[in-house]
Order: sequence, then structure tokens, then C-alpha cells
Amino acid sequence: MSAVLSGYARYRQVVTQLMSGEEQLPSLPALTLEIRKALRSPDISLEALSKLISRDPALAALLIKYSSSPLNRTRRGPKTLKDVMQLLGVGQVDRITMVHSIQSLFTLHSAAHKKLFMEAWERLILQACICGFLAAKVSHIQPEQALLASLMSELGSLAILSAFKDDAVPSRELYLQLCQEYSKSLGVILLKKWAVDEELVAIVRNSGNWEERGVGYHMELLDLVNLARYHRLKGFDHVADLPPLQSLTGFGKLLPPYNQLDINGGLQLITVHRDEIDALADMLR
Repeated sequence: MSAVLSGYARYRQVVTQLMSGEEQLPSLPALTLEIRKALRSPDISLEALSKLISRDPALAALLIKYSSSPLNRTRRGPKTLKDVMQLLGVGQVDRITMVHSIQSLFTLHSAAHKKLFMEAWERLILQACICGFLAAKVSHIQPEQALLASLMSELGSLAILSAFKDDAVPSRELYLQLCQEYSKSLGVILLKKWAVDEELVAIVRNSGNWEERGVGYHMELLDLVNLARYHRLKGFDHVADLPPLQSLTGFGKLLPPYNQLDINGGLQLITVHRDEIDALADMLR
């Protein structure tokens, strides 16, 4: 036990150095910043935006693929980037651009790094897609906004991996302990560095606070994030000490039939549509 604690203390020191600025946190790619700046310009044309985005072929392919997903109810999927922009709108394109960029931010120094990252990414993408799906079904919040907010709420878990080099990769058990202790704080530091909306920073601070009440009776972004987080912890991480789903603020805002439970105490809505959620997650893996 003492060996585990001493090892954990060593890893804590490494993460603390990252949080204090002694180690470099990842920055958004230059092309991502250029695209996001262009998306916020009132004078830029769809043609110019399409040319700029086409400089990142992986992003262009993701946008075209995503625009044909079940979250976008169209009979015929768009074929060009200009079609995508017209269908999704620049706000949604901006959020998907951020999701795409996050996966490429973190340098993986070794196979052990990659294993931890891919496992974490799998969990977070599933949670984000549950959140986006719920937004489409039970709220007026755009699915891409909810998806990005959910992913950002766990960004600190990925950022923790930035602290470790080739010979200093924690076990899965120690990594999850570090995430519980430092993920929120590190996520807030990173989002402030990126100058994202304060709403997203507040989501990071309050995610996992099951009784956070918000300001109204309508389904809010934090409600969706916490409902998705709950189902990821219950179904993917198999966390046993969760409160009953009915105690979550977001659950109380669900109207019939969306508040029906499955045999495991989760939302039947998510269980029934799991194939649809997994198909969306496949696009972002």
C-alpha cells in the first residue's frame, strides 16, 4: 500500500507542476484558431470558409460525415463544404471544429500513453454523444453545443496526460485517481488559456454536481451534461456509488415518456437508441 501511495505522490507532483505552469499545456492548432476567427467574421463568404476548412482534409471529411448523421434530419446529405455550412450554420461548424481539434492536441509519447488516451477518449466521446442525443430529443439546445460542452467538461482528464513523459506513465488505477483529484482544476486552467466562453468554464466546475439547480425549470446545458455523465459512469465505468437517477435535477425536467427508466435504473430513451448513439460516436473516434 505504501508503494502505491509513494507512486501516487510522485505523479501528483508531476501534475502539480503542469498546473503551476512549469510544464507546457497544449495550445489549439494555428489552423483551428484561423478557422474559428474566420467563422466569427461577419464579412467572410461561405466560399472563403470552405476553402479555409478544406486545408484540413480530416476536418472537412468529418463535417460532411457529421452533417449526414441522425442528429441532422435531412433526406439527402450535403455533398460539398458549402452545403455543410448552409445546413449546419457557422456556430455548429465552429463547435465541431473544436471537437476535431481536441483529439490532436495531446502528444502521445509511448504505447502506454496511447492506451490511456484512447481509453479516456472512448469514454468521453460516448458521454458527449449521449449528451448530444439528449439535447436533440429533450431540449431546445443544439446537439453540437451539448456535445462540445460534455467533451469540454472532461478535458482536464486528457490534459493530465500532458504531464507524463515516456518513463512516467501511471497505471490506469492511478490515472483515474489523478483525474478525480485534478481534472476539474486543470480543465478550467486549459479553457481559460483558450479563452472559451465562460459558460463552458462553469460547466467544467459544476459537472458531476448532481444537485446543481441552475436558474430555471427548462432543461439547461449543465442538466444535459450531468445526465450524460451519469450514464457514462453507470454504464461504461460501472461506478456503483451513484445516487438514484431520479435525484438529478435534469431528470426532474424530463417529461413523459422521456423519463421512463430501464431495468438498470437508467433512461430507457438512451437504452432504446444506443445503436444511434454508437453510430454518432463512431464518426468522432
